[in-house]
Amino acid sequence: MKWLFAALVLLVIALHQDFWLWNNRSLVLGILPIGLAYHVGYSILASLTMWVLVTFLWPRHLEEADDAGPVPIAPSTESRS
Repeated sequence: MKWLFAALVLLVIALHQDFWLWNNRSLVLGILPIGLAYHVGYSILASLTMWVLVTFLWPRHLEEADDAGPVPIAPSTESRS
């Protein structure tokens, strides 16, 4: 299953290289350059990818340790003078 997430990350990295839009002067909705519109979509895709990675691959034991409450701090043996 982890290979699927790795493939998703590689796909997102590959899609970031938008060399095919460098010379395209088209406008989206009449005001937004196509390259900027592409990066808006790419940013949303990157955010969703990070959400998926954190949701499914975050180590559960870290959350369980946090739910147990704060770790008590041992009293200091140093004297303050």
